[in-house]
Amino acid sequence: MRVEVLGVAFDDLTLDEAVGRGLELLEQEGPHLVVTPNPEIVQRANQDPEFSEILSKADLVIPDGVGVIYAAKILGRPLKGRVAGIDYAAALLDRIAGTGKRLFLLGAAPGVAEQAAANLQAAHPGLVVCGTHDGYFKEDGPVVDAIRAAKADIVFVCLGFPKQEKWIAANGTAAGARLYIGLGGSLDVFAGKVERAPERFQKLGLEWLYRLMKEPSRIGRMAKLPLFLVSAVGARLRG
Repeated sequence: MRVEVLGVAFDDLTLDEAVGRGLELLEQEGPHLVVTPNPEIVQRANQDPEFSEILSKADLVIPDGVGVIYAAKILGRPLKGRVAGIDYAAALLDRIAGTGKRLFLLGAAPGVAEQAAANLQAAHPGLVVCGTHDGYFKEDGPVVDAIRAAKADIVFVCLGFPKQEKWIAANGTAAGARLYIGLGGSLDVFAGKVERAPERFQKLGLEWLYRLMKEPSRIGRMAKLPLFLVSAVGARLRG
């Protein structure tokens, strides 16, 4: 079942259920798209019809952002809980490690995807990383050819929204993989270039606060969260 939150419909699933759905998609002919909207992505979708349509057609839409969870509660249709994209990716890799499924990493600065691949293989013994490519490319063709030549089953596309989702929509079929997951800056985390918030911040839904403490320049982006919740209040009052 999907729950609509300010124009974006989310799958109402736990992390385990979402992973199960991803595994099902891997057994079906693709391409399949997994998106992980947070409040910023929802707001962007409301301003970008093309992006909104891509999200609506995604095979799995999981709520990556505590703001989405709060907004759903305000609207009177609560979701089961937050499913952070990076947690989803890690849990999915746990399940496919040792199965022969092939992962391709796309995005981030030169060298980051390679380091992320090494770290992921160490964390998930038996994981097959069949290729990597940085996000600093000008033409799609060579990247598509690399993914197809690598015979990838899954591609983590980490180009930032909405670029990554639009890239998947335009190139997913040609690249030949079955499952594409838009994961923003996750490769930097997997590579150890960016530190994730401590577990106590994660459990309290305060990763945004930790990131703000580390990067005060993000204050402009973070200031949009209260406006997002105000929008949810307004939608509830309007019925």
